[in-house]
Amino acid sequence: MPTNSNPRIFLSAGEASGDHYGAGILAELRARLPEARFTGLGGAEMAAAGLERVVRAEDVAHMGFTEVVRHLPYVYAQYRKLVASIKNERPDVAVLIDFPEVNFRLARQLKRIGVPVLWFVSPQLWAWKRKRLRLVQQLVDRMMVIFPFESAFYRNRGVAAEFVGHPLAALPLPSVTREVYAAQHSLDPAKPWIALLPGSRQSEIEKNLPEMLQAAADLSQQRDCEFLLPVASTIDHGWLRRQFALGRRADDRRSGATNRCDEVLPRIVAVDDARTALFHSRASVVASGTATVQALTIGNPFVVVYRVSALTFALAKRLICYPVEIPAETDADGHLPIAMVNLIAGKRVVPELINQRFTAASLVAVLRPLLDETPARAQMIVDLAEARAKLRIAPDDSPLRRVSNAIIELLDGSL
Repeated sequence: MPTNSNPRIFLSAGEASGDHYGAGILAELRARLPEARFTGLGGAEMAAAGLERVVRAEDVAHMGFTEVVRHLPYVYAQYRKLVASIKNERPDVAVLIDFPEVNFRLARQLKRIGVPVLWFVSPQLWAWKRKRLRLVQQLVDRMMVIFPFESAFYRNRGVAAEFVGHPLAALPLPSVTREVYAAQHSLDPAKPWIALLPGSRQSEIEKNLPEMLQAAADLSQQRDCEFLLPVASTIDHGWLRRQFALGRRADDRRSGATNRCDEVLPRIVAVDDARTALFHSRASVVASGTATVQALTIGNPFVVVYRVSALTFALAKRLICYPVEIPAETDADGHLPIAMVNLIAGKRVVPELINQRFTAASLVAVLRPLLDETPARAQMIVDLAEARAKLRIAPDDSPLRRVSNAIIELLDGSL
């Protein structure tokens, strides 16, 4: 226990997943340090857990280059508020969670005044922006990582890193039964369900959802199934309803046909909890990102999709270069994998349909074998279980508790 029983702890998390992890860390620390004061940048979950928010995460988490440029003066003003709070009330330790665009700048300010810095959820420097590694070496006292290959990557480059396990892998499986879930959402429990996860940001949904809906329409002509569409808390339902109409007519606009999708589109049910939808689905289509780790930890078969601009895709192909700690396999066209499950497994476990490969026809082709009792389905389930096991330290261990232990160790050193 720290010699000072009421330390000041600064936290910074700017995205939904970071806000969720930050709230869990706050709960752990408040139980052990009831007199501690927590300030910084966070979302609604961290505020509910006891963070005195200097800046609200929802005010600065603008994703995409054009969004950042448009809001730059306001975002910079919020950043200056955070820096002022650090200087006016020097914290005893700082906890930075992911969000590298802001947190690297904050780390520099914190280091200047001698505040120990713990970083949880590493930025993906092992994939690109490798030059930022020097900043980690200079500014971060403890790096707590959630993927097994990251600790070796950092330690081999002089950074004190610890693999604590992935928080999603520590969660119990959903307890609601299929029958209860079906009744809650007016679903037919006798039919196979397929989950569609197009992303948690509007820009992702605009690019990914239309092709998913067309694939659902095509697949419904072959099978009697229902579709679940988990809706992230960051997405407005009214906007999503308009996007549904857009997606259903995307093929019409391309071909000039009239209401082709409307005639065959199956029932698609919007739900709130992605993990429960994944748990009860026969298979899933998941946009690349944190949701793929959710699907991995649930364990049922899925396909990874994603679409970006042609320029972004070309740049990514040139910039992505994995270190020796990640034995990534290229595909027939020489593309490196981007799905986290394939990087964790060290082999191609789930199909990846990226950019021009992501079409309704190709999606139906790779999804169809996962719906039947095929060797491909059985092998994927085995491979997912092996990859999932790599995300845990011990069955009864908690990643967030390990992070909290490290924070208290830094407090002992700083105080």
